[in-house]
Amino acid sequence: MSHPPYTQLLAIKQWADRGLYDAVRRQFDQLSNEDATLMLRILDHVHTVDRIFQHHLQGLPHPFAAPRSEKLPELSTLAQHAQQVDDWYVSYAQTVTQAKLDEPLEFTFTSGKPARMRRGEILLHVCLHGTYHRGNAGALLQLRGLTPSRDAITDFLEDTASAPPLAFS
Repeated sequence: MSHPPYTQLLAIKQWADRGLYDAVRRQFDQLSNEDATLMLRILDHVHTVDRIFQHHLQGLPHPFAAPRSEKLPELSTLAQHAQQVDDWYVSYAQTVTQAKLDEPLEFTFTSGKPARMRRGEILLHVCLHGTYHRGNAGALLQLRGLTPSRDAITDFLEDTASAPPLAFS
């Protein structure tokens, strides 16, 4: 069962994340060591938070003590794992029921504070959090005279206009 707002938001996140990773891969060697490390930290943070909330949605414990990896992964590894998690979120949104979306989950933030969010709120958080940090990454590229990826919803609609429409039921 598909839920159009969540399905579309997660499809946009998936598309925008792939675009960002492509832009970063093409220009990574043009960043200074300090900027390259900062870029990896931004990408790792987004991915780690995505994984933490994926685990919450699955009802599984996660291995993270903080909203970032203990050891900073290489760009290629990070890109591959981010794509897998984005694919999971898109699939999840296409199959989750409305009753599940409204279901509250209790968990603990990495800060140790207790939390309670509905599944739908978690999906919204993952989308908005990723958007915020893609902006950070794009700003870093622009500050260094490099080209950020296109990541606006209008860009997504333009890029997918000739593609088969997303199935929203």
